[in-house]
Amino acid sequence: MLKKILLGIGVLVLIVAGYVGYMMFTTKNHSPAAVAEFKDGEFLIQVNYCQPFKKGRVIFGEASEGALVPYGMKWRTGANEATEISFSNDVMLDGRLLKAGRYSLYTIPYDSTWTVVFNSKLGYWGAKLGGDPFEESMDVMRVPASVRNDLPEIEQFTISLTPAEGGVNMHFYWATTRASLSIQRVQ
Repeated sequence: MLKKILLGIGVLVLIVAGYVGYMMFTTKNHSPAAVAEFKDGEFLIQVNYCQPFKKGRVIFGEASEGALVPYGMKWRTGANEATEISFSNDVMLDGRLLKAGRYSLYTIPYDSTWTVVFNSKLGYWGAKLGGDPFEESMDVMRVPASVRNDLPEIEQFTISLTPAEGGVNMHFYWATTRASLSIQRVQ
């Protein structure tokens, strides 16, 4: 009897593991992985994220309007796994020091500003059943990002890192929205 129970549990574990692997593989086909990178000598910023497509959907807006990313709600800032960012050196964000290292990055979009959150817990995937996958107790820093909502339509979510005086500008583009954050290099 015990053998049958253990065999049943083993089969169930294999089925669940196969399903999870299948879902992770197939969702990457719809929202491909991407890397945004900035390098200047020994200074390196790298952002690993996945790029969902708009596909005719309302992206940012009120939940009551069916927005994919409702205002005021935490967003993993891409698709599939949570976006991760790494800094080879300490940086300044909104006048505050963020130590070199690797962080998960999520955002809280609003119409006129976004909150960009750097969190020390890595390895998030999608939404945790029954709750919020982002543990606020692990937040290292929250900073504001400026927003423009009048750009030409952008079908695929994109993060870019562009040189700026003393550092880098990080931009998040999707639909007609661009959120921007200044990252200053600490010498």
